[in-house]
Amino acid sequence: MRILLIGGNGFIGRFVAAQLIQQGHSVTVFHRGTTAAPAGVEEIRGDRNQLTASAQELKRFAPDVVIDLVISSSPQAEELMNISRGATQRVVMLSSIDVYRAVGISHGTEGGPLQEVPLTEESELRRSLHPYPPDSLQVMRKIFSWVTDDYDKIPAERVVMSDRELPGTVLRLPMGYGTRRSSASFLSRGEAHRGQTAPHHFP
Repeated sequence: MRILLIGGNGFIGRFVAAQLIQQGHSVTVFHRGTTAAPAGVEEIRGDRNQLTASAQELKRFAPDVVIDLVISSSPQAEELMNISRGATQRVVMLSSIDVYRAVGISHGTEGGPLQEVPLTEESELRRSLHPYPPDSLQVMRKIFSWVTDDYDKIPAERVVMSDRELPGTVLRLPMGYGTRRSSASFLSRGEAHRGQTAPHHFP
């Protein structure tokens, strides 16, 4: 298959790209070009916050599947679906366990009793949208430059999953850790949690 990875040069994307190549897929990575692309992939350089500017180049690759590892908001999701509609067979977005109400309760941004665990696809989602104050987003952006001011995975998920023409898949990830995951990212989250809640999304 021909697979396009948006933000495919980061902490998770590099491992995804390596696995896909090992399985025999043709992989292209869309990234800013601040670091070298993984071995064995083609690359398209551009800005995720200005995806439309690279639309024609992305379409020329003609991917069977588009995987967006750094989607941050519903406007980004709408832009992704508009570009991908008619150009690919499926869009996959990486989301986060941050969407669950259990996480909001544990961070004090939502009221109510603790939720049952383990969490499943049917577990209740957060009732409040965009619960992150500007100072928390600023802390997160020191590590994850792709986090936008309107960051929230729930509206983005709704856009991807509700498109009438283009099938979508959402993968909700817990905290990721391993090679190339700086300890500073964990320290920054701790700083953000001193009185406020920072988003928990980790590609």
